[in-house]
Amino acid sequence: MNLETYLSEQELKKGFQHIQGSPPDNGVVEMIVCRPGTGERSEMQSCELDREQGLIGDNWLARGYKKTADGSAHPDMQINIMNARAAALVAGSRDRWKLAGDQLYIDMDLSADNLPPGTQLQVGDAIVQVTGEPHLGCKKFMERFGRDATLFVNSEQGRLVNMRGINARVIKSGRVNVGDRVVKKA
Repeated sequence: MNLETYLSEQELKKGFQHIQGSPPDNGVVEMIVCRPGTGERSEMQSCELDREQGLIGDNWLARGYKKTADGSAHPDMQINIMNARAAALVAGSRDRWKLAGDQLYIDMDLSADNLPPGTQLQVGDAIVQVTGEPHLGCKKFMERFGRDATLFVNSEQGRLVNMRGINARVIKSGRVNVGDRVVKKA
């Protein structure tokens, strides 16, 4: 798939059932991506998640957020997590997943029914907490994956499984590796 080829709504709908089959617990970290600067993506085999800085080396803290009163980074958007199956569907080849802009790509059911805000996840040695901040497809997502993909991830059906992903904050710092288990904390 080249950058000018995007999936149609019909093709996206065909892949939806596979996303719905994601495991509800005992997920797996499939990819870690650091965003050191605007538009930059660096795939990593391991990373450190920090309560204050988020993913060490990522620009979340320095970049800030235009919708906070003072322009500082939004604490409930510290870590962006996308379902690996959804990334594979909208991006096609694995080398394009990181264009979505998320830091963790995991094979796990990210639906609000399975992971409501407040749910804690053990990810490697770290613990993150799912927040209620919506994570939706934006203009950049549309440029990278097409109009149909953006409309689909933002649709009622796409939001049902949080196809575009979820936001989380680090509540216990720790190391995360590709291949680590992702487990819901009781």
